[in-house]
Amino acid sequence: MTNKDRLIVALDVDTEAKALELVRKLKNDVKIFKVGLELFSSAGTSIVGKIKKEGCEVFLDLKFHDIPNTVARAATAVTGLGAFMINVHALGGYEMMKKAVEAVRQEASRLKTERPKLIAVTVLTSTDENGLKRVGISDNIESEVMKLASLAKEAGLDGVVASAKEAGLIRAGLGKEFLIVTPGVRPSWAASGDQRRVAAPADAIKGGADYIVIGRPVTEAADPGEAAKRIAEEMER
Repeated sequence: MTNKDRLIVALDVDTEAKALELVRKLKNDVKIFKVGLELFSSAGTSIVGKIKKEGCEVFLDLKFHDIPNTVARAATAVTGLGAFMINVHALGGYEMMKKAVEAVRQEASRLKTERPKLIAVTVLTSTDENGLKRVGISDNIESEVMKLASLAKEAGLDGVVASAKEAGLIRAGLGKEFLIVTPGVRPSWAASGDQRRVAAPADAIKGGADYIVIGRPVTEAADPGEAAKRIAEEMER
């Protein structure tokens, strides 16, 4: 993949108009955009199709986490939107993830459309060791991430969301075909914000990430296109 293929820009904005303005500014330098809870809640399902009409792909980041039947129905509902990739939360467990895989496959087959990639969130990059302990998880982050990533692979998912700090462990343990999407990536010239487990773009790719997700360093830049180009240069290095 080229750097343009690997970079996912997070559209963490509150209106459709702001999101589409960013897509139009960036689409010559960015192929994939992430639609998360804020934008999806504001703009609704139609935002996926509108981004695709600009010639770009969508990672629909809704992190489904509920009882298996509810997640399966939600996964069925979003399969036909045209997103390139969707996700669930691995802490929902094996049965929930397996049901989601089955639902996506069945709906894509029924619609005669390409199946979106289905990945699982492991441990949020805003969480550190202390954060895990406060919710009753005694494992260190690396162990917890590997446990959840292994469970996701067993359930038939295509990959996981994990920080660059665990990407190498996942790649070594679960193989080169298992997708790794890495948020919490910050170029050398950007602030960390609320992310705790961060890495530079080049380090994330070197560590084994297939895709990196970057939001504010691009979307809040004075020149978003130039910011995306600088990140691509860092990825090359």
